[in-house]
Amino acid sequence: MSAVSVPGSDAVLLDGTPVSTAGLTHAVTGCPHTVAGVRSPCALVRWTPETDGVRVDGVPVLLDTTLAQCFTAGRVPQGPPVVAPHRRGVVVG
Repeated sequence: MSAVSVPGSDAVLLDGTPVSTAGLTHAVTGCPHTVAGVRSPCALVRWTPETDGVRVDGVPVLLDTTLAQCFTAGRVPQGPPVVAPHRRGVVVG
């Protein structure tokens, strides 16, 4: 699965790419999830950022430690996503 962010505010860039925030929309692609042999792909990821964490324009920034839950199109929970960013530039700790 990969989450592709739809560009939002480019007020804060990391290596020239806008920082992902909880306010952005993410399209889920390549989710191979199946239930009893029937495809049941992830359609939505709900992020749960820390309330006192880093913010951009008042919206929480998504970090590699941000909790998340995948859901089907019917909003059935499927567990946490596996997100593998292709590059890293900043670690907040």
